[in-house]
Amino acid sequence: MTIDEIIGFMQGLDGVLAVTPAPGDGSPEISWGDTFFSYSPDGAVPATAQPFATIVTKDYPGDESSLLDRPDTFRVNVAAGKDMFREWTGHAPGEPVIDTAAGVSDAVTAHPVYGSAGWLAVVNPGPRTDAAVRLLLREAHRLARGRHDRRKGPAQGR
Repeated sequence: MTIDEIIGFMQGLDGVLAVTPAPGDGSPEISWGDTFFSYSPDGAVPATAQPFATIVTKDYPGDESSLLDRPDTFRVNVAAGKDMFREWTGHAPGEPVIDTAAGVSDAVTAHPVYGSAGWLAVVNPGPRTDAAVRLLLREAHRLARGRHDRRKGPAQGR
């Protein structure tokens, strides 16, 4: 999967806002070129809700284990929830997970920093993880939509 394929897939889900910071838009320079996905049926950047998935194209301070500073390397990060996290890692979020796949491409792993919050990650998703990434993104979208609907109440939901 390419970054553009992931963005296209995400834009096909209802209420998804994809934001890709760039120079001149007021965003921090470190975020330029990355993409953040939020559930926002009104199209506005949510003031309080965090993105439910991201694509990062470089190492961030304290998050270098995926080795994203290699050429043509990116990581898709997904807040897929505790059930999916347990299914893919064999552990509950917050339990110690031995990460033997640091920097390995096309494998579903616990997010190197946010795994304790139930985030999963895939470096350079490819043929082995294409279906898994789509499944995880759909689940993260479903969970984000549910959180949004609970905050808005039944009259203002979708």
